[in-house]
Amino acid sequence: MVVEDQVGRPIRTLVVTGGHPFEAEPFFEVFDADPQLAWSHAAHPTAVDTLAALRPGDWDAIVFYDMPGVGLRRGEVPRPEAPPPLLTEGLANLLDAGQGVVFLHHAIASWPAWEEYARWVGGRFLYQPGVLAGKAWPDSGYAFDVTHRLTPVASHPVLDGIEDGFTITDECYLAPVFEDDVTPLLRSDAVFTDDRFYSAAAAIAGARNSRTGWSHPPGSNLAAWATRARRSPAVYIQPGDGPSAYTNPSWRRLLANAVRWVASPDGRRWAAAEG
Repeated sequence: MVVEDQVGRPIRTLVVTGGHPFEAEPFFEVFDADPQLAWSHAAHPTAVDTLAALRPGDWDAIVFYDMPGVGLRRGEVPRPEAPPPLLTEGLANLLDAGQGVVFLHHAIASWPAWEEYARWVGGRFLYQPGVLAGKAWPDSGYAFDVTHRLTPVASHPVLDGIEDGFTITDECYLAPVFEDDVTPLLRSDAVFTDDRFYSAAAAIAGARNSRTGWSHPPGSNLAAWATRARRSPAVYIQPGDGPSAYTNPSWRRLLANAVRWVASPDGRRWAAAEG
């Protein structure tokens, strides 16, 4: 049975991609398989214009599985690109109006020249050393094919049906997370120290799976969280690199729950309340 929203229809969901490669067919099958969603797709670079033109109420939820503004070119130093003013103003207006958003996996690296965006997400993956919230950070770390256990650390609608946690094999990140500003949902039992990860800057320069000359402070083991993006409910889910995640039933349940919660009146009331 289709679970309808408060006005008697499936949840209208915009899925945004581009700026990072992914396996499209198995990823979009996740949304095709969910009868509770009425979804559409926007891809960069034209997604910038699509997002800038949105009005409050056009979509119940937006899922960001994109990575714009990074300026990645293999073998070159990344050149962060500033977002156009129409986009910064448009998204700010949407989020002030209660637009539900889900940020998925590599979306945490988006728009490195736009610090407020990192605040909306709850952290940032850095492809080169940079300053975030007044603190200097090295480039972030990545590790592919990590098998780890995700354990709930809260009672929350996003965790409905996965209260016992689950095991997944996927890419992990070693990157800054604003732990004090988010509501933790899932923690990983993986070890988040730089001897388990590889330098993102080295990979872009052509030295994949290298940590030579690179170091990074121990990182957060948060794998999912809820946060307020201005006056809107937001959820970030770190796993989601490829089919090992897309086909995991618990990961699918987590993503579906996140979309439903950010689209719900309860999610919007939570975001609009004082933190």
